[in-house]
Amino acid sequence: MKIGIIVAMDKELEQLRHVFGKESSHIIVNKCGIGKVNAALGAQKMINEFHPDCIISSGCAGGNGDDVNVMDVVVSSELCYHDVYCGTAIDDKTIFGQVQGLPARFQADPVLLEKASQLSSHIGTPAIHPGLIVTGDWFVDSKDKAMEIVRHFPEAKAIDMESAAIAQTCYLHNVPFISFRVVSDIPLRDTDASMYHDFWNTIAENSFQVTKTFVESL
Repeated sequence: MKIGIIVAMDKELEQLRHVFGKESSHIIVNKCGIGKVNAALGAQKMINEFHPDCIISSGCAGGNGDDVNVMDVVVSSELCYHDVYCGTAIDDKTIFGQVQGLPARFQADPVLLEKASQLSSHIGTPAIHPGLIVTGDWFVDSKDKAMEIVRHFPEAKAIDMESAAIAQTCYLHNVPFISFRVVSDIPLRDTDASMYHDFWNTIAENSFQVTKTFVESL
């Protein structure tokens, strides 16, 4: 089975390569860059050049919900955009967060999601939360911005800048997809992104072990 793993930043790439060690012929880890366009281009390049049987998005994200804490892992059960609105002038059925003509939410591959949901019993810690991941071109560093997003998507477990764009690309090419996001900060509990900086300064070491455990289960 050929598995492609996409991250956005050098910090995440360094962590994953540390966790996985030397890449093999059936596992490749690539950095796409930050944001939706970079994410979609990175996914397209991986599909064109590597022809993976599945793609995993891995990295960090802001968390949401009373049960979510820093270092927990959110696994995408579904994904959408928090900064897309196509209006109602042409189609009054398209909802907030949906690109017209595409699904309202991109669903994680059910087989991958089932395997991911079983990880808690094998790992114990950190806590793993299947749920909605919302994506947009905005680093959420204020409570006001977080509240605006959560107002539209109160059930969201994580907020990031890449996952839904990779999900859309995989959907268009019929490539199974899932996203693992380590919670680096909780924007509604933090006012100046200090949690995010503390995450990288003090506790990021081996924080992507869940992704490795998942890959080993495939």
